[in-house]
Amino acid sequence: MTGRAAQLRSAARFASRLYGEQGRAAYHAYVRRVPFSRLRFAPGRDDPYPIYEQIRAEGPFIVTPLGNLATVDHALCKEILRSRRFGVEPEDSTGPDEDFDLSFLNRNPPDHTRLRRLVAPAFSPRRMADFRDGVERTVAGLLDDAAGSGELDLVPALASPLPIAVITDLLGVPDADGEAFTRYGVALGGALAGLRSLRHAQEVMTAGRDLELMFAGLFDLRRREPHDDLISALVAAEGDQVQPQEMVPLCILLLIAGFETTVNLIGNAVNALLDHPDQWAALVADPGLAGAVVQETLRFDPPVQRTARISFDDTELAGQRVESGRFVNVLLGGANRDPAVFCDADVFDITRTDGADHLAFSSGIHHCVGRPLAELEATVALRMLAERMPGLRRAGAVRRRNSTLIRGPLSLPVTRGTASVFNR
Repeated sequence: MTGRAAQLRSAARFASRLYGEQGRAAYHAYVRRVPFSRLRFAPGRDDPYPIYEQIRAEGPFIVTPLGNLATVDHALCKEILRSRRFGVEPEDSTGPDEDFDLSFLNRNPPDHTRLRRLVAPAFSPRRMADFRDGVERTVAGLLDDAAGSGELDLVPALASPLPIAVITDLLGVPDADGEAFTRYGVALGGALAGLRSLRHAQEVMTAGRDLELMFAGLFDLRRREPHDDLISALVAAEGDQVQPQEMVPLCILLLIAGFETTVNLIGNAVNALLDHPDQWAALVADPGLAGAVVQETLRFDPPVQRTARISFDDTELAGQRVESGRFVNVLLGGANRDPAVFCDADVFDITRTDGADHLAFSSGIHHCVGRPLAELEATVALRMLAERMPGLRRAGAVRRRNSTLIRGPLSLPVTRGTASVFNR
């Protein structure tokens, strides 16, 4: 009875903190109308771009309700992301939160450098060439499965199962349960911006526990039977380049990042194309433009909307004093529509020539290591979708993720249309 009472008290304290923080955020959003806080709630959560422009109009930086800073200025975002005097955790930090350890994503050098270097070869140009055929086969199979229905939800039909299949293959997860991995990805990815409810907290705990058990079993298997996969490489480096307690967080990071970036990139791309029928028609006429669609989507509506850095020193940027230990929220979605960098920044144009400098994958030492794989998957998916479903159009309203950090559709109903051509 004592143990049960302690659990209840702990749950009550957690709920009090969680909902108290949400209440304060709602006050700042709805009563004080603070733009940064309004990004967290509808309609700002559903369409943050008008709010980014309000923030831009206030100057290079705004002060958040917690006393930190935020910016949508592209030049400042890029400078902060590339500066070695800003980090993802305090310079004297003893390590990330054990309850939600995202490996090198929330570590500074030298640990960041060591762990990133360990996985980087898995995303080399040679490995991407090896993956292309497998990605094409997976997309073809998913589109074949969708051929029998006039209407489908693009997220569970294509955008979600593709990255799950690819990242579990890269890791070396045999007989992966796609539906379970999708649940894990959604739960853990949604927690990157903070827990939303007690139910969400339970989903995150369950996902973390299940993945920890699965990866621990895989480590044991690959110690006995090594294969040509990333988990085998981690096991081979255990005790030298990576410590045993670092291996599960590293695999979970790769799973979340491999899923979240690609599923939302594909979903956002198709959503933007259907919002702009002329751009969809251009892709259908020339499916070779799929790579350009990917880059323009990353600029126009990126899957990751923001990140944060903490200053190691007292410094000054654009006339703003930034004290040591102060966080700066780098609003990537706003920076990618900075009119000082991008012509007609609010226009989705797959033929634009000035979009290469987007910050969708961050910049500096934390530039996304999996970028080549995400771009490959999305490019192949969009090219084959245009080839095999040229009559694609909406069949219902988009339902978006409930997150201010990760942006993408949970549901995107479409119909193949009368012009669909399968099995060319």
